Amino acid sequence: MRIAREGFPLISVAAVLTLLALAANWWFVAAVFGAVTIALAGFFRDPERVIPAGEGLVVAPADGRVVSIAKVVDDPFFTQAATRISIFLSPLDVHINRVPVAGHIAEIKYRPGKFLAAYNDEASHENEQNALMIVDTQGRRLGVVQIAGVLARRIVCKINSGDNIERGERFGLIMFGSRTDLYLPQGCRVEVTEGQRVKGGTTIVGRFI
Repeated sequence: MRIAREGFPLISVAAVLTLLALAANWWFVAAVFGAVTIALAGFFRDPERVIPAGEGLVVAPADGRVVSIAKVVDDPFFTQAATRISIFLSPLDVHINRVPVAGHIAEIKYRPGKFLAAYNDEASHENEQNALMIVDTQGRRLGVVQIAGVLARRIVCKINSGDNIERGERFGLIMFGSRTDLYLPQGCRVEVTEGQRVKGGTTIVGRFI
């Protein structure tokens, strides 16, 4: 199983503590740290995905449950956006973020903020977040926002403004429970419903018509 490199330090510490507890014959403590090691390895898992091919497709930027599909009105950053799809990631979901469309990164904007529960609608505006403005190969502007949650205290983004990107490409992660918002422009039909579970890089969430 592939593990995101950001998880190696935490997994290593938990594994070492497990071995030390075993060496001291502290069986219960060893069992606890062993369980933590396994849980961390599961959290930072980074499975391979088969990215769908085809013109005009938009794939999910994260694994999780669609908690909101809302109209966008006067957003100061995503001025051309018409629809926002919000995906909530529980600690059990894969937390790797993936690019929804091929194109390039026009701008990245980080904003500090609160750590409200990521499934709340207010999290889209109040929480710490990292926003990516993406211009696809047809010149259409989309947005992806990594949003921290109650447990999340670190947002990782591995791409920079000006980078060329491919649909389904890994670009970052958010640690320990979070939310990822996808902003779609006019002319993109939403292909998911509220409550539906999606997989990053695999589930088609929008289609240009």
